[in-house]
Amino acid sequence: MCVLCAAILVGCSKTEMGNSNTAMNNSNKGTTTKTEKTTTSSGEKIGIAECDEYIAKYEACTPKVPEAGRAAYKAGLDSTRASWKKLADNPQTRGALASACKQALQTAAATWKGYGCE
Repeated sequence: MCVLCAAILVGCSKTEMGNSNTAMNNSNKGTTTKTEKTTTSSGEKIGIAECDEYIAKYEACTPKVPEAGRAAYKAGLDSTRASWKKLADNPQTRGALASACKQALQTAAATWKGYGCE
């Protein structure tokens, strides 16, 4: 149960981060940020449809995230993906992961709409 709660919290943190990224875009227009390419984890599937859908939508929205917040946005995805991968690999937590990913998907939808993503 604790692991499920942790997975939900990770998913919920994306909404909070998304709202702060919008504010950062407005105040840091002239700021140059370092862009990191994370090809090692990109495209890696969790093996649970709800989680894979969340990750696909998250990745698809990345180009629309303001540059000032994009590194944090990508870092959030990398963290979520690693956490969910561990949970999916554990037979004791795998069953509860689908509902946690579904909840994360519903929670993140508002943030993604703010970026013009669906």
